[in-house]
Amino acid sequence: MRKVVAIILASAFFAVLLVSFSNIQQADYGEKEYYYQNPINGSYANESVPSHYISNTKNETGAVNAVTAIVVEYRGFDTLGEVTVLFTAATGVSFLLYKTRGGKKRTEANLILKEGSKLVLPFILLTGAYIFIHGHLTPGGGFPGGAVIASGFLLMMLSYPKFFMKERAVSVTESMAGITFAFIGLLGLVFASSFLQNFLPLGDAGYILSAGIIPIIYIAIGFKVGSELSSIADKLKEVQK
Repeated sequence: MRKVVAIILASAFFAVLLVSFSNIQQADYGEKEYYYQNPINGSYANESVPSHYISNTKNETGAVNAVTAIVVEYRGFDTLGEVTVLFTAATGVSFLLYKTRGGKKRTEANLILKEGSKLVLPFILLTGAYIFIHGHLTPGGGFPGGAVIASGFLLMMLSYPKFFMKERAVSVTESMAGITFAFIGLLGLVFASSFLQNFLPLGDAGYILSAGIIPIIYIAIGFKVGSELSSIADKLKEVQK
């Protein structure tokens, strides 16, 4: 019964994505086209799209960081695909490297590494959270922030051979983050006109509560990437000899 429900939910989700894709309209960047000539081979490139990003990203998304605004807003489908690829990779590692814990005794880390890791870990987690929470204001975002958080747990694994991630907690965190990402996208389809389109107030650019759905999505991506990379490191540690 659970498999049937899962298949129905997955089919409904992909049906919504197909409908959303069919409703996407090409943006109108004006009649004037901008061309750039490559000085090496003399070829021309249409720069109407990048010119639009540079000129209008702040007004259209409310984000100060144009790069992260493009990643989440203008090409949000691509980011969703990247997160899916990472999830698939983490799942594959879990299947391939699954092994019962235990076995050969591992060498204990030295005292400096063990005590130092406990002091540094809170700052690593805080830095990672700062990076993805402020992704719309400063260089960073969900992927680098999640990677920094995972590096903190990797440090603990190297310092303490008996340290393992709690699989249930990691799984719940990853699942909830992914659901949040998809749910925000569906709300854009309901309250706006397409999947992952912003439907929240943009606020004042430069403030933490601005840029509409971008901070929410980056927080979800940060937790998802952090949990998945930590899970991969945990599985690699299980098969260490």
